[in-house]
Amino acid sequence: MGQEIDRCEFSEEDRKHFGERLDDETRQLEACFRENRFASAPGTCGLELEGWLVDRNAEAAPENEAFLKALDNPLVVPELSRFNFEINTKPEPPAPRMFRHMHDQLQATWTACEQTARTLGLSPLHIGTLPTLKDDVMTLANMSPMQRYYALNQEVLHNRQGSPLAIDIKGSEDHLHVEHRDVMTEAATTSLQIHLQLENSSAVRFYNAAHILSAPMVALCANSPYLFGHELWEESRIPLFEQAVAVPAFYDREAHLIERVTFGTGYAVDSLMEVFRENRDSFPPLLPLLYPEGNHRLEHLRLHNGTIWRWNRPLIDVDGEGSPTLRLEHRVAPAGPSLPDSIANILFFYGLIHHLAELDDAPEHRLGFGPAAANFYRAARKGMTATVFWLDGHEYSLHDLLLNELIPATDRSLRQLGIADQDIQTYLHDIIGERVRTGQTGAAWQRGYIARHGRDFRAMTQAYQGNQSRQIPVHQWTL
Repeated sequence: MGQEIDRCEFSEEDRKHFGERLDDETRQLEACFRENRFASAPGTCGLELEGWLVDRNAEAAPENEAFLKALDNPLVVPELSRFNFEINTKPEPPAPRMFRHMHDQLQATWTACEQTARTLGLSPLHIGTLPTLKDDVMTLANMSPMQRYYALNQEVLHNRQGSPLAIDIKGSEDHLHVEHRDVMTEAATTSLQIHLQLENSSAVRFYNAAHILSAPMVALCANSPYLFGHELWEESRIPLFEQAVAVPAFYDREAHLIERVTFGTGYAVDSLMEVFRENRDSFPPLLPLLYPEGNHRLEHLRLHNGTIWRWNRPLIDVDGEGSPTLRLEHRVAPAGPSLPDSIANILFFYGLIHHLAELDDAPEHRLGFGPAAANFYRAARKGMTATVFWLDGHEYSLHDLLLNELIPATDRSLRQLGIADQDIQTYLHDIIGERVRTGQTGAAWQRGYIARHGRDFRAMTQAYQGNQSRQIPVHQWTL
């Protein structure tokens, strides 16, 4: 979905021809999996970080066109709403200081964003959901003026036969229910997306491991407790995104309705090709755009895959040599609270996924997919206070599981991978370990601020901005 398209109206003939091209490209991809025709750079890691533009009152500012034009950086691009933008980094190959290099690269881009925004009287901010955001600004008037977004909005409503999208989220104290006749509430779900290049031979293990670690990951990174003035889940992005583009697709074997944003239907068994077959067979095309024939870059398959938002999504790209590449996009973590926190989240994911994927006894054989999914939603709701079932069949609080098992396992994994001792200490122990020990995630800090100072979301967001600008990790933030 990153590329622009040239129109937003589609005919039944377009849908028919798109389906034919999708069938053909799915068969081409099957041959790539069968013959292992993938370019390989396993362990290469990158990120996308979504941000907000806010004004002096910490309110969302619909100014991304002027901001992006002034910034003039091809790695910083528009997002669905005029309030948002997205930073991309160049992928980092495996190396001892890869996370320090990633941090430096992201910091340089973020500093340029701050400087450019300042010339417009604005500030950039990275946070899961913007606490000052008001429902009445989430309208098509504030959609970024790109055909792909207009087409997405139109096709989502077409597939829902025009019925409104209902956002219905129950927190421990508040209950939010609003209806929209557009997809704009999706713009409130700003995230940190982690990309990991895979080898075909081990891709199933890494894909399954990503689902298992999604529960501790979402709890550890939680930063989205408030939406439209309501106190909801620790990571309210999860239900919000699922409901903001809710397009029913099919029922799985357990009679669960599967929609376009999904945790999935099960672990992969033999090949990630199983996921792409399910995409073709079970999800109707949402954007049936036709590309020129004969260039063999799997455009239709890639576009279709880009309109199915799995929390752990396999991606196919085609490199400059014409060879496909296989990578995993982990979409669980929110943006923020600070750049050091973001890099620490990536390092934790990197170490833990390698640990789980390389265990002698595959963890997916010990934790069923249903329990892994239940763990994920429980963790998104309750954060580190949630209890989850783990690989030994026992139930643990996520706080204790992280502190006593997962952080030590991640440490061992990172050392085996050759990551620099200094970076393991800085990002894993000094940031992740202290965040878990204190219990102060971004979500916990936001709740604590409101509990102490009252429901002044402007003051809270400004205090959050001040802490973020100092580039100190969230466990050190004061209330």
